[in-house]
Amino acid sequence: MKSLYEDMGGTYTLGTDGMYYPDLELPEEEPHYGKYGRMRLSYLKEHRTALYYTLLLDGKLVKHLNEVDDIANRRMGRLTLQMQERQGVDEALKARDQMAWVGAMNMIKAQAEEIVLKELVYD
Repeated sequence: MKSLYEDMGGTYTLGTDGMYYPDLELPEEEPHYGKYGRMRLSYLKEHRTALYYTLLLDGKLVKHLNEVDDIANRRMGRLTLQMQERQGVDEALKARDQMAWVGAMNMIKAQAEEIVLKELVYD
């Protein structure tokens, strides 16, 4: 008689101790996540442990971290451009007053990152 695991396509391997062990493999996506994926991972481990272990055991953690990182980077780019346009931070300002341009860009990037962290990473 087959087990439910075998009915679902699972197989067993005979161990050196004479016991049969299920052949378990977690599907792994190649990790490519960066800053925001690492921040999300840290947040999940510290504050959302149930979700972290669910994603880990379902083999979806790396995919989730890759997606969060990709979306966060795209959102940062869009927000930065939108804020630059609204605040008039352009190449003309850069040519006229580099220090003002650098200060404005640093402020824009900080504001955009705060939004991205709140919406995507620490949600």
